[in-house]
Amino acid sequence: MSKYFYHIILFIAFILLAICSFSQTKVDTSKTNFEFKGQLSSWAHVNGSNPYPLYLGARYIPQANYKIRLKKNHLIDFEASANIVGDMGVHFWDSTDFNGNISPYRLWGRYSSSQFEFRVGLQKIDFGTAVMMRALRWFDQVDPRDPLQLTDGVYGALARYYFLNNANIWLWGLYGNENTKGMEILETNIDIPEFGGRVQFPIPLGEAGLSYHHRVVDSRKYSKFIPSYEKVPENRIGIDAKWDLLIGLWIEGSYVNKSKDLGALTHQEIMTIGADYTFNVGAGLNVTIEHMLFASDKKAFEFVSTQNNTGLSLMYPIGMFDNIQAIFYYDWKSEQVYNFVNWFRNFDKTTFYIMAYWNPDNLITPTGASNLYAGKGIQFMFVYNH
Repeated sequence: MSKYFYHIILFIAFILLAICSFSQTKVDTSKTNFEFKGQLSSWAHVNGSNPYPLYLGARYIPQANYKIRLKKNHLIDFEASANIVGDMGVHFWDSTDFNGNISPYRLWGRYSSSQFEFRVGLQKIDFGTAVMMRALRWFDQVDPRDPLQLTDGVYGALARYYFLNNANIWLWGLYGNENTKGMEILETNIDIPEFGGRVQFPIPLGEAGLSYHHRVVDSRKYSKFIPSYEKVPENRIGIDAKWDLLIGLWIEGSYVNKSKDLGALTHQEIMTIGADYTFNVGAGLNVTIEHMLFASDKKAFEFVSTQNNTGLSLMYPIGMFDNIQAIFYYDWKSEQVYNFVNWFRNFDKTTFYIMAYWNPDNLITPTGASNLYAGKGIQFMFVYNH
């Protein structure tokens, strides 16, 4: 849990009490609402290549929401949820390993009207047009193969204003986030706030966006590999656009610049292009394809050290309750293919998944840790929402 956790709670309470006190809209105490819900998931993971061939686990995410409806379509609401997870690794006739953790998942307060919202606390911030390989994955770590789409939130404040022509503007500030976010390699200097914004606007046959973010990087942890600095200003610029033509078509790009020489980590350029189409095959076969170019060099736009990846997603409904999805990634440099297939059945409150994968044995996660999904394996998952 962040050491700034309680400061965030006090900040939320102060901001929203101030809004209630000074806003011209009055609270109608008869229009309050409390809701409690949650998601329980359990799984069994079998992979003979892992240190423990069988993993059994469960996760519960309880969520509480409280709403205060004001006059003139104004609203104050709160959300609090936790991530309670535990798993057990089993190596038959040898050993077992137990792990568990409880952490805040979302914890925010919000003031909103029909065209404006201001949200502060532990929250999810994401944007962009790409689906599988997102150049604008700045603040979340959602894996498109994860059926639950889980990701840690960030501590900060976000304001958004929506214009009547569907354009909107975002402003945000982040503080107290100790770990790397999104596609970051180096940690943020935790004592210095981050800030940024985004403008999204309609274009012919689609929409486009322009994003910016500033933070200060601390590279001292990696002094064996790159120059050691306590404070390295970093600026990111992102662009994205999507068009609804005969097919869906989109682009998404990000340029990251650090103001001091950090070798190959000084400049990064990321560009994704993608398209999707639903073919008239049976109940409808949805096909999505994306290609990402990633470059990280000492000089901007040098493109000496590059990586190219192509992703393909296929989704097909089987009857009223069943769906099958397949996701494939191809790494052009290593000439390796990453394969994932997911069959799932939906009911009113429950979903059952069977997931199979066959990947390279040296698969590495974005954080650099060994991945349970290396090699070949199968996972069963049951999800209950209440």
